[in-house]
Amino acid sequence: MGNCPVLAGSNEGYGAMTVITTRKTGHIFWITSNNPPVNALGHAVRSGLADAIAKANGDKGVKAIIINCDGRTFFAGADITEFGKPLQAPGLPEVCDTIEASPKPVIAAIHGTALGGGLEIALACHYRVAVPSAKLGLPEVKLGLLPGAGGTQRLPRVIGAEAALGMIVSGNPVGAKQAHASGLVDRLAPEDGLRDAAADLADEVMDASSHPVSSQREDMLAAAREDPDLFNRFRQDNARKIKGLDAPEACIVAVEAAVNVPFERGTALERELFMELVGGEQSKAMRHVFFAERAAQKIDGLPKDTATYTLAKVGILGAGTMGGGIAMNFLTAGIPVTMVEREQAALDRGTAIMRKNYERSAAKGKFTVEQVDAAMSRLNPTLDFEALGDCDLVIEAVFESMELKKEIFHRLDQIAKPGAILASNTSYLDIDEIAAQTRRPDHVLGMHFFSPANVMRLLEVVRGKQTAPAVLATAMAVGKRIGKVAVVSGVCHGFIGNRMLAARQEQANALILEGATPWQVDDALTNFGMPMGPFQMADLAGLDIGWNPDTTSSSSVREVLCERGRRGQKTGKGFYDYAADRTRTPSKETEDIIAGFAARAGIPKGDYTEGEIRERLIYPMINEGAKILEEGIAQRASDIDVVWLYGYGWPVWTGGPMFWADTIGVNRVLSGLERHRKALGPDFRISPLLKTIAEDGRRFNA
Repeated sequence: MGNCPVLAGSNEGYGAMTVITTRKTGHIFWITSNNPPVNALGHAVRSGLADAIAKANGDKGVKAIIINCDGRTFFAGADITEFGKPLQAPGLPEVCDTIEASPKPVIAAIHGTALGGGLEIALACHYRVAVPSAKLGLPEVKLGLLPGAGGTQRLPRVIGAEAALGMIVSGNPVGAKQAHASGLVDRLAPEDGLRDAAADLADEVMDASSHPVSSQREDMLAAAREDPDLFNRFRQDNARKIKGLDAPEACIVAVEAAVNVPFERGTALERELFMELVGGEQSKAMRHVFFAERAAQKIDGLPKDTATYTLAKVGILGAGTMGGGIAMNFLTAGIPVTMVEREQAALDRGTAIMRKNYERSAAKGKFTVEQVDAAMSRLNPTLDFEALGDCDLVIEAVFESMELKKEIFHRLDQIAKPGAILASNTSYLDIDEIAAQTRRPDHVLGMHFFSPANVMRLLEVVRGKQTAPAVLATAMAVGKRIGKVAVVSGVCHGFIGNRMLAARQEQANALILEGATPWQVDDALTNFGMPMGPFQMADLAGLDIGWNPDTTSSSSVREVLCERGRRGQKTGKGFYDYAADRTRTPSKETEDIIAGFAARAGIPKGDYTEGEIRERLIYPMINEGAKILEEGIAQRASDIDVVWLYGYGWPVWTGGPMFWADTIGVNRVLSGLERHRKALGPDFRISPLLKTIAEDGRRFNA
């Protein structure tokens, strides 16, 4: 024991405070983890747990063992910083086996979250007690992995294969009450009485002749054994959700093994599948996403202790789709909102849509009726512009017109209280030009939400030249408070996401004139894993956005489509033809319109493979991303990845555009751009940064 300094504070005289402490109260041996911030199961914790179990079993005065955690949570998972490094014994599977093999009953006392390895620890215990607010889950699939410490084998034996599939393949946690109903939790404890409840259970079971051992249970597997089609049916029912992903299929295979083979063979298969996944490209990409999201919170040149403003009330200017969606984020977070419109009809329509959106979410179980009413009660809809005067943050969400926004910010500056932050939801426009209309340019920045704003997680926080550090820090903190993934961008046309999108759209428009059909272009991206292609997206948004029937001149494919009433899904036809249920089919009329433009421009028709189309669309995006890095618009390549993952549906298993470029090789992107240079147009310029990284064999995400 002298070689392991992780046990401390016990009445056997262990040394100074460390991550695992022990104590005895009567016949109960308490093992407590204190490894902030989330009690991750790193080497010191694993080693300490194994030694503590051995110590408890070697003490004749101990009749029961309780594992619990200090801080805000039970074990919230493995330490993923250890992935890809040589494993330091004991591994988590060995620790779980040690716990389960204890001849004395082991009880897990759960608060906060028991996630991943944390739940696997709990499953290895003989009993589980939890407070009602606790959540339990196996989220490894979201990192491209499966539970690797017996979770796929023990959970089905405790709650049944079908319920286990739902938890493991989705990766979504369940609440303690649901876990109790399923048998995953044996007893619910009062929120302030977890340790007392665990001690009471220990007193009840310590003299029992036997205790439940998860790995030996067979009763909960009977239903799956009588339903051999369960697993294929689950695959079919979830085909859309798990398409293109390796980890969900591995999870299904592992749970199926729990039903059909002994525990030892099942855990061997689980470990084999885990090692395949952890070394695979998808898991590497998804782990990159995990760290990228956290890195995005770090702001260059901004001290961690930068003070932030208190936000007691938020103002939203505009009750349209964006304004209403933005307002819902704050209302849901408990922050009162004053929403201003120019006309009563628009205000009424906006508030009605917000309530309808809330009620739709409530019908899906995301909110209670009481929560919906409480959120809407925090909304003050008004036509009085000056009602924004007492708001701590005002977000403008009106039509994308520089002149209109400049006028609004000039007015806001006159009535907003001193210290109020003024933000624009602009998608493209120059924040510095907008800020110049005020006497407080240091309190102006961009807060670019993505539609639908109450659903999409990305928030681009646009830092102007004069934006004060405290203002920037406040905007980032606000993003976190309302559940967004916030990324800092500098000022340029389109910022990070839309600037790269424009590069892709330019090539999409060129490709359809060169012979590729809109559906071929869309398929090249949806087969890659994007939720939709550029022409599907255009039809969904409406082709008439920004189109004026009074000034139309038939100068583009889009204009002609609008002139012929083909304005997207809302009119039943756009680039595609749509059935009543909005099922789309290729349009002969659209093909003819495109062919006419190509003929008049003298563009010869070419044939393109899906791979060539994809290169034409994605490689220029990556090139634009490199320029964004060169110019300091984005702080790091992983921030660009986060923008595209959370704002545009980039497939998470590829890690984002810049990480994907690293994966396939930046030199491959460079050679592709050079191969397509003529088609990319006379103004196309390869980024010097991209060229340097490619020639040096480096990565964007170094």
